[in-house]
Amino acid sequence: MTLGVIVFFGFLAVLALRPYVQQRVVLAATEADQPKRQFVMDLVLCLVAAAVVMALNRALLAVPLINGYAVLFGGLILGFFLALDTALARERANINNAVSQSGTLPPPQRLYSMTRRFSLVAFTTAIFVTAIVVLVFGRDIVWLSRIEQNAAALAKAQWSVAKEMFFIMTVLLALVVNLIVSYSRNLRLLFNNQTDVLERVSQGDLSRTVPVATRDEFGLIAGHTNSMIQGLRHRTKLITALKLAEEVQQNLLPATAPEHPGLELTGTSIYCDETGGDYYDFFKLPNQNLGVVVADASDHGVGSALLMTTARAFLISGVNNYQGPAKLAADINQALTRDSAKTSRFMSMFFLEINVAVKKLSWVRAGHEPALLYDPAQNGFENLTGEGMVLGVDADYEYRQYSSRGWAPGSVLVVGTDGIQETRNARNEMFGLDRLRETVAQYSTASAAAIQTAVIEGLNQFRGTADQEDDVTLVVVKLL
Repeated sequence: MTLGVIVFFGFLAVLALRPYVQQRVVLAATEADQPKRQFVMDLVLCLVAAAVVMALNRALLAVPLINGYAVLFGGLILGFFLALDTALARERANINNAVSQSGTLPPPQRLYSMTRRFSLVAFTTAIFVTAIVVLVFGRDIVWLSRIEQNAAALAKAQWSVAKEMFFIMTVLLALVVNLIVSYSRNLRLLFNNQTDVLERVSQGDLSRTVPVATRDEFGLIAGHTNSMIQGLRHRTKLITALKLAEEVQQNLLPATAPEHPGLELTGTSIYCDETGGDYYDFFKLPNQNLGVVVADASDHGVGSALLMTTARAFLISGVNNYQGPAKLAADINQALTRDSAKTSRFMSMFFLEINVAVKKLSWVRAGHEPALLYDPAQNGFENLTGEGMVLGVDADYEYRQYSSRGWAPGSVLVVGTDGIQETRNARNEMFGLDRLRETVAQYSTASAAAIQTAVIEGLNQFRGTADQEDDVTLVVVKLL
């Protein structure tokens, strides 16, 4: 009874100081350091309590100080398990706090591996258990050597030793099981937080992140998971912006081809990315003739789309002051070179003016693919070619206008980009100019829209499972 009171008041004195020490030592540190400080603090407090008990034993029971090692050793073992449990509780509180605050931290710079911690705890526990068994058996052997050597006394001694060992093993087992349960709660909490966020990510919800509250493998995984989520958020924003850019760019293309006496008109642009550098349009010129333009910015994607948009603005401005294809190309070239000279980007363009009244075609070719004119009467093709540099390279380049007069009724004029001829299939073969001519000649008696559909379908069938590598633009004009 006296010993129990001494132990009670020894630990009570330390417990009274614990909140003050915890506030100064543990809670003043960062959350990442708090579990480690909690462990050290509680282990030291248990040793201090054991020292107080040893001093009280000496003062009240006259126990020699040399025999106090057992009390200190007991305080060390008890403090080790209790300190581990409180450290895990502190880590659990930090995890819950991180979840409630939805905080995101970078992955831990220094990793404290769970396997290393498990190994350290298991090794320390084995040493303590071995030491306890050695101490208890050593003391019991000395005690057994001093009792009476008869059957009743030996039986009583055996039972006493058995109860003692059962008590010690039960206490140690309870401490170990409590430690396992406490650590399992932390692991379950970390695992649930990780899987919950990953399930949300798999469903497209990127609003949550995994709290980084430990310095072990879970903290490392959580940190990299958050980096992945941040990357996905950025990519989602980019995709949304690209979709918006795609919508805006599609609105820059003609919704429908205009009606013009004596002509059937149609056109289409098919981009290999969300945005592209191809462009086509139809213009009613100041002289009442029809203007047709097909342009192709270098490369494809966002950069080409921006160049195409810029060139379109210059083109519309030039059409309002139209003085012929060559002058129009020169004005666009000067403005575009000023803006794109430092970017090494350029644009090819084919601009065609159609005068139905006198059956005259006038064009300028700025580095673009020649247009094809199919004559059904002769069953042959004429290339509307000519010299001309791409736009955006030399601001002083002088463009030349070309023209031709007369066409047979039912002639078909085709203007496209190099994405048509350079389309490749799975065998790395190109669609080529011959296949384009064959398709146009085969469907020449059909409408302009039907000819366009036939070319695009033939292109898709030829490409098959291969990816589209370049933008495709096609304008078909039926000269009635």
